[in-house]
Amino acid sequence: MILIENVSLSYRDVPILRGIDLALPKGGITALVGPNGAGKSSLLSLVARLQPLQTGCISVDGMPVDTTPSRTLAQRLAILRQDGIVASRLTVRELIGFGRFPHHQGRPGALDLALVDAALDQFDLAALSDRFIDTLSGGQRQRALVAMTFCQGTDYLLLDEPLNNLDMFHARQLMRSLRRIADEAARTAIIVLHDINQAAAYADRIVAMRDGRVIVDGPPAAVLTEENMEAVFGYRIRIEQIAGKPFLMHHL
Repeated sequence: MILIENVSLSYRDVPILRGIDLALPKGGITALVGPNGAGKSSLLSLVARLQPLQTGCISVDGMPVDTTPSRTLAQRLAILRQDGIVASRLTVRELIGFGRFPHHQGRPGALDLALVDAALDQFDLAALSDRFIDTLSGGQRQRALVAMTFCQGTDYLLLDEPLNNLDMFHARQLMRSLRRIADEAARTAIIVLHDINQAAAYADRIVAMRDGRVIVDGPPAAVLTEENMEAVFGYRIRIEQIAGKPFLMHHL
């Protein structure tokens, strides 16, 4: 479980997060949604210790993120950052292989190589395995970064806007892959999503944020109501039920 207790964050006296309390159990997909500036990415970065805690506590399976050794934490959770900056002269296979470093510390074995091959297949990248990263499209690069995060073999995957640069087909494929990984491998995915309907279709739980606060938290059917979405996004959104799931007609 990831436990977030009374976490606040400010930059130059500007509040970014305000008293966040969340308990994220193992298993399934949790989507963080909300408008720009809601604090979603900042919260994810604090969980991954990409920036120091200012107030409150965060623990992963009982381990405080601010004091747990980096290698130990990296074996428990992996994060895909929104910027996705990588060295351009790496091949796809080499990039994905970096995900195994917390385990082999520079000495990859047969298991590590096999897991890289499995990640290439899982994310439909086998045909691109020997291509350099700087020769890929934005969507192909994004899939390679997600594959590297997956290959780290952690219980928790923290993905900050993983659908960036993906077309409709590959966005759907990625969400289906994450759903399968959560169901079949008992992995936990915590995902920042701007596509609210992808969250409705694939998430077990939605945490909706605005202005650094959690506005509503629960299963999609309970969170995605017209009243809740107006409180989160600031305007009335018509919601239809399609295939038993709420679908937001936010574009109308």
